[in-house]
Amino acid sequence: MGEKQKGLSIGRNFKIGLFHLGSGMADVLSTGVWNRIMISDLGYSAGPVGLLLSLRYFLTPLGIWAGRVSDRRTILGFRRLFWIWLGRLLMALSTAILGISTAQLVVNRDAPVETWLLIGGSLIAFSLGNAISGSTFLALIYDRSTEAQRGRAIGIVWTMLLVGLTIGGIVFSLSLPHTEGADGLSFTADDLFMLFLMAAVIFAVLWFVSLWGEERRGEAINLAEIGTDAEHQRSFRDDVQLVWSNRSMRFFLIYLVASMFFAFSQDVILEPFAGDVFEMPAHVTNRFSTYWGTTAILGSLFSIWLSRRVKWFDNTRMSVIGTAILFVTFIVLAVSGLAQIRQLVTPGLILLGLGLGLWNIGTLGLMMDFSPTGEAGTFLGFWSMCVTLARGAGVGSGGWARDAWLQVTQQPHIAYGLVFVLGAVGLAFSLWAVSQIDVSQFKRDVNVRSSEETAAILAGAME
Repeated sequence: MGEKQKGLSIGRNFKIGLFHLGSGMADVLSTGVWNRIMISDLGYSAGPVGLLLSLRYFLTPLGIWAGRVSDRRTILGFRRLFWIWLGRLLMALSTAILGISTAQLVVNRDAPVETWLLIGGSLIAFSLGNAISGSTFLALIYDRSTEAQRGRAIGIVWTMLLVGLTIGGIVFSLSLPHTEGADGLSFTADDLFMLFLMAAVIFAVLWFVSLWGEERRGEAINLAEIGTDAEHQRSFRDDVQLVWSNRSMRFFLIYLVASMFFAFSQDVILEPFAGDVFEMPAHVTNRFSTYWGTTAILGSLFSIWLSRRVKWFDNTRMSVIGTAILFVTFIVLAVSGLAQIRQLVTPGLILLGLGLGLWNIGTLGLMMDFSPTGEAGTFLGFWSMCVTLARGAGVGSGGWARDAWLQVTQQPHIAYGLVFVLGAVGLAFSLWAVSQIDVSQFKRDVNVRSSEETAAILAGAME
């Protein structure tokens, strides 16, 4: 970036944050509205629906590729914005196409194969767009801010994502009709199409406005700043071997993957759970993200405030408390399902948001703690890859587990309840793993270890 543009004021930080306001709303539309309609209202299996929605996590390597290309060359005069706007254009168009094709299923449940090809193609395009624009958006924030501003910049953007989840839940809930028709649905095909078309327009406007003027066209790239040393050529396998050689990093990797996997196993079944077990209509379940999104914002802000004032409340303890709250959340939801207690759903949603808020801030902090100076880019990239793959697997597994239990028990409330029980068991395991972490010892080890010793560890692991 040029010197005049270097530095990010709070006002422009919030303007850029509108990008993730749209991202949060898009998440609600896909994992909150569309999956609920497909599973509960139209009666399709949760496994294939979850698999389609989890594609965006498994296409993440394409985002790493796009980020590397944007480091080294411009396209149409832009370094980052080309990839960001291309990706978000794909997401906006695919949202409208998804609305058209899903509306066809409302009219005819036995729709031709072309309809399913449209649905699959639109979700693949949505996932591809999300992959190539996500990493380059973070790189743009890095470019636009000074070193001292980056913590604040990421914090505001993350908060705007949670705000988008909350607003999306309200907007989409109010946009669908609340009266039940003769076919058992509270909406028509036209209602559904208009909802997705409106959403596509809102997303496109937010994404375009948020980044307009944030990158100058035709700026030269300083290749000397990129670096070509050997650490950037490590493979995923090399990183795993290096991480596994240190006890605290090993348990952090276990905690990171397990907690991410099990925490998001509820992602595609939460709204269908309320619809199938308690017959809650779509306009009610669409508000779920508002409940947990609001408490997630409060939990995040509280954890940031407290960590600045109480030295004891470090990233490890924050992660422990957040994971413990998530464990309690899954127990509450499991009891709600197995005992068919509708009154426990709302407390479960509130606990879910509070736990996610503390857990997310603490875990992000631990990712920073376990990224040694001089190798932060390498390790943050590795942790991010692990997070994305684990979350994608968790999202997909929740749907498949629900289908498997439903096939065995033939009782929706038991099937959903057992999925939540499995999630609670996994989070209990995650609590044990995070209790084995010693950040202070890790930092002492790093301080006495030279870069040559790090290379020796890696070389030994590869022999």
